[in-house]
Amino acid sequence: MTISVLLADDQALVRAGFRSLLGRAKFLAVVGEAASGEEAVRQAALLRPDVVLMDIRMPGMDGIEATRRILTELPSTRVIILTTFDTDEHVFEALQAGASGFLTKEVEPAELRRAVEVVAAGDSLLSPGVTRRVIERFAHRPRPAATLHALTARENEVVRLVAEGLSNDEIAAALVISPLTAKTHISRAITKLGLRDRVQLVITAYEHGLVGTTRTPTRADGR
Repeated sequence: MTISVLLADDQALVRAGFRSLLGRAKFLAVVGEAASGEEAVRQAALLRPDVVLMDIRMPGMDGIEATRRILTELPSTRVIILTTFDTDEHVFEALQAGASGFLTKEVEPAELRRAVEVVAAGDSLLSPGVTRRVIERFAHRPRPAATLHALTARENEVVRLVAEGLSNDEIAAALVISPLTAKTHISRAITKLGLRDRVQLVITAYEHGLVGTTRTPTRADGR
C-alpha cells in the first residue's frame, strides 16, 4: 500500500529535498506541498494525506496550530514535526496538539522514510532529547491522583512501563507476558483513554503522575 505524504515547509529547497528523498521509496508518494500553515490545512483537507511532514516554524499560522486544525478535521492523518534543531522549545506544544513524531531536518534519508512508515502504521517516533524535555516539563507541574480509573491494574502497570521508555519486548520480559499481550494492553489503554497513539499515552502517564522523572524514555515507537 502506498503512503501519501504532504510536505509543509516555507522553504522551497527543503521541500524539494524531502520530495527527492521520499520519492526513492516505492511505498511513499508525495501528493502535495504547502509553504505555510494555512496552505497546509487547505491542502490536507483537499488531499487527505496519510502523513504530513510539518515545519514547526512558518510565517503566519505556525506548524503547531496547523497540526491542531488538521487533526481536528482528519483524525486518521498523522503528523511528523520537522525542526532545524532538536532543542526547539515548541516541540512540547506540537506533541500536545497531536503530532505523532519529531525529526530534525538533518535526518538521514533512511531514517526519514522509516519515520513516515512508522507513524503511518499508527506508531509514534520521538528522539531521546524530546522525551527528556517532555519529562522535565512535567516534573514541575502539579499532578492529580496516579490512578487512571478507566484502566485495569495491569493496564496501569503497562502504561507506566511505556512511559519509562520500555519497548514492547522489554515490557513483556518485565511482566512475564508475551510481546503480543503487551501490545494488546497498550492498544486497549490507548482506546479506553481516547488517545491517538503511544506519544499521547506517555504524556498522559506523566500528566497523571503515573511515573516519576528518574528515568529517561528513549523511544516511543514500541520497537
